Amino acid sequence: MTQVLTMWQKTNAVPRVGARVFSILFAQKAPYFASVRPRFTVLEPNRAELVVRSRRRVHNHLGTVHAIALCNGLEAAMGALAEASVPADRRWIPKGMEVSYTAKATGDVTCIAETDPAQWSGTDPDLPVRVRGELADGTVVIEGVIRLWVTPRR
Repeated sequence: MTQVLTMWQKTNAVPRVGARVFSILFAQKAPYFASVRPRFTVLEPNRAELVVRSRRRVHNHLGTVHAIALCNGLEAAMGALAEASVPADRRWIPKGMEVSYTAKATGDVTCIAETDPAQWSGTDPDLPVRVRGELADGTVVIEGVIRLWVTPRR
């Protein structure tokens, strides 16, 4: 089991504050993620979810959640998923992101990253991670793919 997944399980054993503690620790590992204050709700191999709250600090001139803040949330979800899913004999690095903005982000956005288990055991180093952001009513406000480069550890 990976270090990130172990940390998620240990912190979530503490009711009501475990996810918050994990989210803070995760954002400290990659400080830029702290700018959107991600709140993780799900972390397991091949799936991660977090919430980016709609607050003034992440708003654009329209008063909605800024597209780049959403990309930051998607990348945080992808990073947690990758850490929870990558086999011990491999390493990963992001190599690109393609997203479409499909609706205004008028409220809190749940950022979701997903892969299939078979993707991690293939020989192709290019691994696409499906990502999307949804409002509470299910409206998709952003969707796309973050491409990883997965190679053997030396």
